[in-house]
Amino acid sequence: MTRNPNMREAILSAAELLFSTRGFNAVSIRDIALEAGANPGSITYHFKSKDGLLLEIYKRHCGPMNKRRIELLVAATRVRDVQDRLEAIVRAYVQPAFSSSSDLAGGGARFTRLRAVMSAEGNAVVGRIIAEIFDDTTNAFIEAIGHSLPHLPRTAIVWRSQFLLGALYYTLVNPERVTRLSRGEADGADMAEAIEQLVTATVASLQAPDVNHFPAAVSKPANAAAAPAKAVSRKNTRTPSSAK
Repeated sequence: MTRNPNMREAILSAAELLFSTRGFNAVSIRDIALEAGANPGSITYHFKSKDGLLLEIYKRHCGPMNKRRIELLVAATRVRDVQDRLEAIVRAYVQPAFSSSSDLAGGGARFTRLRAVMSAEGNAVVGRIIAEIFDDTTNAFIEAIGHSLPHLPRTAIVWRSQFLLGALYYTLVNPERVTRLSRGEADGADMAEAIEQLVTATVASLQAPDVNHFPAAVSKPANAAAAPAKAVSRKNTRTPSSAK
């Protein structure tokens, strides 16, 4: 049997469409075959399993994006000024995601939505695929941020990187919400503006104090607020005795 490249592409396209709209768990090999106009045996021939099919979808779209991220990261780490370096590192992560959401090589909007759906689904197979595709690149960014902010624990960087990922996904898949809530003053589809807003917000987040090591000055207002309450309590307990 010889491979039919056109059938292979048809299967990949059909799987992307179904996974992005219905999720991974709800889609069967038979569903994909029906959408692609293929025999179910063609899917197992080309990709061995539904898992292998999803892995191939991720590889063909995320490979170029991750490569571009690392290229930009290498350049960013050479920036001398710490503030500028941190901004360049975050931008190196964010910008290629917007490029991939708008061009076919990166999968376009459909693959961006698929990634968001897959991440939310919580399937163990999907989790392993996401880890295989993204963890090396993500760890490189975490290390680079750690070198720029050596006082910040790795756990804090991981948390804040996770927040960036959530904001990134939601901005990519639901830009019209920005336009609606801003009453048209902002254009959610303006990628350049979205990148700048994400970079600015993320850099500020990364530079915030670690929640487990707040400066002493931060905790003083809470103590100060508690003191008057205690004074009032003592006053209230003395008043009845003096009345007697």
